[in-house]
Amino acid sequence: MASNALPLRSGVDGVARATRAGLRALRGRHWTLAVGGVIFASVVVILVLTPWIAPYDPAAQDLTHRLAPPNTAHWLGTDQLGRDVLSRLMYGGRFSVTVAAITLVLSAVVGTILGTVSARIGGIVDELLMRLVDLLIALPDVVVALFLIAVLHTGFGTVVLALTVVGWTPFARLARGLALDINKREFIEAADALGCSRSFIVFRHMIPNAARPVLAMGFLRFGHKLITVGGLSFLGLGVQPPSSDWGSMLLDAQPYLERVPLLSVLPGAAIFVTALSVTLIGQGMEIRRQRRTERTGTEPTTAEPATAEVLEGIRQ
Repeated sequence: MASNALPLRSGVDGVARATRAGLRALRGRHWTLAVGGVIFASVVVILVLTPWIAPYDPAAQDLTHRLAPPNTAHWLGTDQLGRDVLSRLMYGGRFSVTVAAITLVLSAVVGTILGTVSARIGGIVDELLMRLVDLLIALPDVVVALFLIAVLHTGFGTVVLALTVVGWTPFARLARGLALDINKREFIEAADALGCSRSFIVFRHMIPNAARPVLAMGFLRFGHKLITVGGLSFLGLGVQPPSSDWGSMLLDAQPYLERVPLLSVLPGAAIFVTALSVTLIGQGMEIRRQRRTERTGTEPTTAEPATAEVLEGIRQ
C-alpha cells in the first residue's frame, strides 16, 4: 500500500514545487503581469489536458437532449445537436489558441528579421520595405485575409498563412525603429571596425537587443490574432465541420441567441478572457521595461559583446 501511495505523493510534491516556483517568478512583478500570467497559464493547462479531462466527444450528438440547460451530466448544457458545450469549448480553444500562437510567432520572427535587416542595410531596400509596410497596414487585416483565403481555399495552413502575411508589419516597423537606435551603439561600431559580417551583427547583436520590446508587443498582439481567428471562423472561413473553434461556436449559436443565450456568451467569454490575460502580460512586461529604463536612464539591452566574441564572429 505504501508503494502505491509513493507515486501519488511524488506527483503532488512535484505540483507543489512547480506552484511555488511560479509564485516566486510572479512575486515583485506588476499586478497585470501576475494576473495575466495566472489566467493564461490556467487556460493553457486546460487546453493541453483537454483530451484527458474533456467529459465527452465534442462531435458526439444526442438529439434527445438538444439545447439542454446546464445540469449534472452536462455542466454547461448542450447545443442544437445535443453536443456537450463544455467539451466543444475545450477542443475549440485548442484550435483557436494554437492558430493564434503559431501565427503570432511566425509574424514576430519574419517582421523582426525584415525590420532589423532593413535598418541595417538602409537605402533603397529600407525605403521599399517601409512603403510595403505602409501599404499593408493601410489595408484591414480581415480584408487581406479574406482575399488570400478566397484564392487558396479554407484550411488550417491557409488561415495561418493569411494571418502571417498581414501580421508581420507591426513587428517590422518596431524592429526597424529599435535597430536604428541599436545601430548607433558603441559595440556595433566596434563590430564594424573589426570586420564582422552583416549577418553576424544582425543576428548576434541587433535582434537579441531588440527582443524584449518585440516580445512585449507579441503578447499585446495575441488578443488581436485570437479575435481575428474567431472572426474568420464566424464567417465560415476558419475551421470546417465537424471540427469547431470558438468563432464557429458563435456562428452556430446565432439562431438560438434569444432562446439559449449561453451558447453565444460562453465562446465569446472564452475569447475575451484569453485575449485579456495575454494583453495583461504584455502590458506588465512593458511597464516593467519602462520602470527599468527610468531607473537606469537607458534602454535595457543584453550584455555588450566582449572582444573575444566579436573576433569569433569574424571567423564565422
